[in-house]
Amino acid sequence: MCRIVLITGGARSGKSTFALNLAENYTSRAFLATAEATDPEMAVRIQKHKEERGERFTTIEEPLNIADAITRLPETTEIVVVDCLTVWLGNLMHHRGQDSYPYKEIESLLDMLTQPSMDIVLVSNELGMGIIPEYEMGRWFRDVAGRLNQDVARRADEVIFMVSGCPLWAKRENG
Repeated sequence: MCRIVLITGGARSGKSTFALNLAENYTSRAFLATAEATDPEMAVRIQKHKEERGERFTTIEEPLNIADAITRLPETTEIVVVDCLTVWLGNLMHHRGQDSYPYKEIESLLDMLTQPSMDIVLVSNELGMGIIPEYEMGRWFRDVAGRLNQDVARRADEVIFMVSGCPLWAKRENG
C-alpha cells in the first residue's frame, strides 16, 4: 500500500531537506517542483535546488497540474516529493484568479491522493501561525492554504511539523 506524507512548517524550517532525506531510501525517485522562475532571484534559487538534488531524482517542473504530472510518472517510480503546495496554490491564484476558486486542480490532487500509485511526500507551508494578513487577498490565501493543508492531512498516513530542522509527528500511520 502506498504512503502519503505531509511535511509542513514555517519558512526555512527544514521541510524540503527532510522530504528529500525520506526519499533517499528509495531506488526510483521523482521530484515535482511547483515553482516558476518569475524573477532572476527565483531562477537562481531554482537552479541551486536542482544542483543540490543532482541526478538522484528525476525532476518534473509543473506549476499547475500536479495530479496529472504525478499520474504521468513512469510506473517504476517508487516515490515522488512534491515541493511545495503553498507555491502551487499561489500559482493557481496567479494563473486562474481568485474568482475561479475552488480550483479543479486541487480537487484532482485530493482525488488522486485517495489511491496513489506510489509513495508521495508533499511539502507545504503552515501559514496560520503568524500575524493576520492586513489585506483581504492575503487573508483569503492564508485561509485557502489552511484548508488545503487540512484536506491533504486527512488523506495522509503521516503529518510531520518541522521546527528549526526538527521533525515533530502530528500524525503517524498507526494513529
